[in-house]
Amino acid sequence: MGALEGKTALIAGASSGLGAHLAKVLAREGAEVVVAARRLERLEGLVASIKKDGGTASAVEMDVTDGDSVNAAVGEADQQLGGISILLNNSGVAGTQTAIDTDEPEWDRIVDTNLKGAWLVGRAVAKRMIARDRGGSIINTGSVLAFKVQKGTMPYGVSKAGLVQMTRMLAAEWARYGIRVNAIAPGYIETDINREFLQSGMGQTMVKAIPQRRFGEPEDLEGVVLLLAGDASSYITGVLIPVDGGHTLMLA
Repeated sequence: MGALEGKTALIAGASSGLGAHLAKVLAREGAEVVVAARRLERLEGLVASIKKDGGTASAVEMDVTDGDSVNAAVGEADQQLGGISILLNNSGVAGTQTAIDTDEPEWDRIVDTNLKGAWLVGRAVAKRMIARDRGGSIINTGSVLAFKVQKGTMPYGVSKAGLVQMTRMLAAEWARYGIRVNAIAPGYIETDINREFLQSGMGQTMVKAIPQRRFGEPEDLEGVVLLLAGDASSYITGVLIPVDGGHTLMLA
């Protein structure tokens, strides 16, 4: 039996990257999963891959910046699963403009997805967890840029800093219902999207600031996500766990 046998999970932002990888991990460990993103067609391959490996999966369309879309998708997922016991709140976008060049639509795009979206999805799931009186685990995906300054990422860093504080506040409010709310803060994790940059000269300069002298891989997030998703962390709530090779140790 897997570590999450009998659990059910909704993964928001699962169409690619870390969300897709972690959806496979949760399914591999026995959870029945529903994957969600704006473009349903991009989820079809992920669902097929999970099923091919023996897992149970389905997909729902969800735009985390739209409250009606969130409520409809979470309601559908909750019905399919017979109740959601795990939420991986992974939707996120970034930008590369300087603060002075960031316009209002760009600010809204990033903050609405990363912060408001996480709140909308978390709230919708928590309401259903409370209604079913089963509790559950909500895992928000933060970033080391919540407390590290990097030029050209101001709206992203602000949204992730807000997400960290939101995690603490929701944990305090929802603990009485048996709902745990925690966050992970990945450092520089190498994926298909950023691999070329991280392997460039600038990337190799950046890696020198990491005590372990390497960038992370998606597999490095598996252990902490499985811990927070499962019953082994039943007395852990309101915490932020950096997964960054010691990067944040150098920021004090």
